[in-house]
Amino acid sequence: MIEPSDRTPLPRAFFDRPVLEVAPDLLGATLIRQTEDGPIELRVTEVEAYAGELDPGSHAYRGRTARNDVMFGPPGHAYVYFTYGMWHCLNAVCGPEGRASGCLLRAGEILRGAELARKRRLSARHDKELAKGPARLATALDVDRSLNGADLCAGGSAPLSLLPGRPPHPDQVRNGPRTGVGGDGAHHPWRYWIEGDPTVSPYRPHAPRRRTT
Repeated sequence: MIEPSDRTPLPRAFFDRPVLEVAPDLLGATLIRQTEDGPIELRVTEVEAYAGELDPGSHAYRGRTARNDVMFGPPGHAYVYFTYGMWHCLNAVCGPEGRASGCLLRAGEILRGAELARKRRLSARHDKELAKGPARLATALDVDRSLNGADLCAGGSAPLSLLPGRPPHPDQVRNGPRTGVGGDGAHHPWRYWIEGDPTVSPYRPHAPRRRTT
């Protein structure tokens, strides 16, 4: 087991695997965000896997577009998207180049730089809520579309890096349906989390939008 003190980023080969192998292995990894005010470090506690053109829940299901182009590129890069006109979400691109897939980083525990995260998450009542959910995670770490395509394997002073961190015990790893995914992808058990961790976000099934007249 690699100790948490290791500051070497995860190698590209880690991400160049099927997304369903990468996703559970990301639990416990350390995400480092270098900001102008200093670094913020987070231990990943919850992720979701999206299998690209094979997955109705994926942005890449209908093929390559300007929005999802990064997902088709080399593995080990960040795919950042904007949703609901107000939130950003951070993903790690997985699998071989040309075949889109990725892991949504849904939640984590702030290990360092909590004072910086608190300034961006003023509504958080406790530190365990700072990155409890994908939009909260991106907000706490000051992640937006300017980081789309960032190399997560670069390390050093790179804006985003993923390190091995501290993996959970295998008995703590759980999986189930993804949050908010409907249609044919609703029942894929591709959400992975660390059981009992207070930073894990609550599961919510897909709720169809009601039409108004």
